[in-house]
Amino acid sequence: MDTAVTAKKKWWAGGHSPFNVSYGKLMMWYFLVSDAFTFGALLISYGTIRFSSTSWPDPNEVFRSFPGMGHANLPLVFVSLMTFILIMSSVTMVLAVHAGHMRDKKAVAKWLTWTIIGGICFLSCQAWEWTHLFHEGAWWGRNPFHNVDGTMASTNFTNFFFTITGFHGLHVTSGVVLNIVILANVLKGTYEERGHYEMVEKVGLYWHFVDLVWVFVFTCFYLL
Repeated sequence: MDTAVTAKKKWWAGGHSPFNVSYGKLMMWYFLVSDAFTFGALLISYGTIRFSSTSWPDPNEVFRSFPGMGHANLPLVFVSLMTFILIMSSVTMVLAVHAGHMRDKKAVAKWLTWTIIGGICFLSCQAWEWTHLFHEGAWWGRNPFHNVDGTMASTNFTNFFFTITGFHGLHVTSGVVLNIVILANVLKGTYEERGHYEMVEKVGLYWHFVDLVWVFVFTCFYLL
């Protein structure tokens, strides 16, 4: 019996995935691993410069503004809101993937829509933050903020901040576009005809990766 079952499966004989994963999903994992290396290199470079410096700008001073609140001193409140929005969009993506497993077209469309809204809200918040910092004089090659010890800071802080958060924002933008394309296919009934919603799961992997990376970006720039 055991011999017959083994001969029937032949997992390592070619033509089958030994991990029982589809080609598309496996390629998505390969892409995410390579992308993780890129983010890792950027964050490690930032950390090396950050902790080799004798002093650094205080994030509680840099990120203390909130839209419509004038000069109110609200350290990290706005970025906490951004983080909450992105995490909630990850929750709605989980619900969309689950609905896809259940072959519930209406629920998939609903939760994907909320995920897209969450991504757009996050990008809008990031656009406001960049605009606000720009008006304060911060940009690539310009750093108006002083170090914690009162000395003039180098441009390393702003250069890394705009590069890494911009790179992450590009990923969020790509994720929003992908989700819109997938939503259009859901509404057209493309995946109903295929008999599965694996594309929703694959784009879900990408979206969760983007959310996970933000945790590290948030920690490095806003907390340290």
